[in-house]
Amino acid sequence: MDLALSDLRAGVAEPVRLVVVGDPIAHSRSPEMQNAALEAVGSPLRYGRLRLAPDELAEGLELLAAQGFRGANVTIPHKLAVRAHCARLSEGAQALGAVNTLLLEDGRWTGFNTDGPGFERALRESFGLDLHDLRVLILGAGGGAGRALAAQCALAPCERLVLANRDVAKARALAAELQPIFGRRARLLGPGEGLEVCGLDPTALARQLAQTDLLVHCTPLGLSFADPLPLPPRLLEPHHLVYDTVYRADGETRLVQTAREQGARAASGESMLLHQGALAFELWHGRTAPLEVMRQALRRRG
Repeated sequence: MDLALSDLRAGVAEPVRLVVVGDPIAHSRSPEMQNAALEAVGSPLRYGRLRLAPDELAEGLELLAAQGFRGANVTIPHKLAVRAHCARLSEGAQALGAVNTLLLEDGRWTGFNTDGPGFERALRESFGLDLHDLRVLILGAGGGAGRALAAQCALAPCERLVLANRDVAKARALAAELQPIFGRRARLLGPGEGLEVCGLDPTALARQLAQTDLLVHCTPLGLSFADPLPLPPRLLEPHHLVYDTVYRADGETRLVQTAREQGARAASGESMLLHQGALAFELWHGRTAPLEVMRQALRRRG
């Protein structure tokens, strides 16, 4: 079910009591995955999509709570703003600085972040590697997903972390927040500083990518196949691992395709969607998620 603020104002009937909130949201495949899981465990609840513009978020969350929704996933562009509407933040949400999962408790929202742990599980599944073995560059470190994954890299810790963002001031502010965590834990094995910041110009990216194992793409580019690539293809080399947090219902993103053409290993955000979604399911329902059922639902296209 696809919903908008007008539907909430009119009242949404059961069994829909879980949603993914974002703008845009039509591309989200979370309902396919979550509804398959709900059916597999015999739950009567159902999960839908809810499009809320930034200026609709506060009213939308109030209406969801008033109508007794059990929870929600939160995606672009609300992962930072939604924190202000939470009565409580989990330790993980506080550490990662963004919220992607809401649970209604006593009529008020508790915010969680399953992106970071889901990302780590996705890396193990996609590449057979752990963060602490890798030198990582986060491309688009200013938004909710980029911030959460950068924090997860610092907590792991990864071997080296570069925050690349169009707004370099935002990346510097995030680096200042992460430095105390990363500095205590890092074990840099190669040249360069352990935690660095750069812009998105090709010269700066080329210099940093020479010392990078894993490139993590966290900008919205790629939701449409017509979107430009987030970096020049020539910067990608065979030794790189490329993880695109963007995913498309109709196939791979251009970045994943281009990375493979350049000889790199690449994976899309579908695996992260799976694992963060399974963790959210467990928060909402207090039971182990049927992971393989959810995986098969995501693999079914069209």
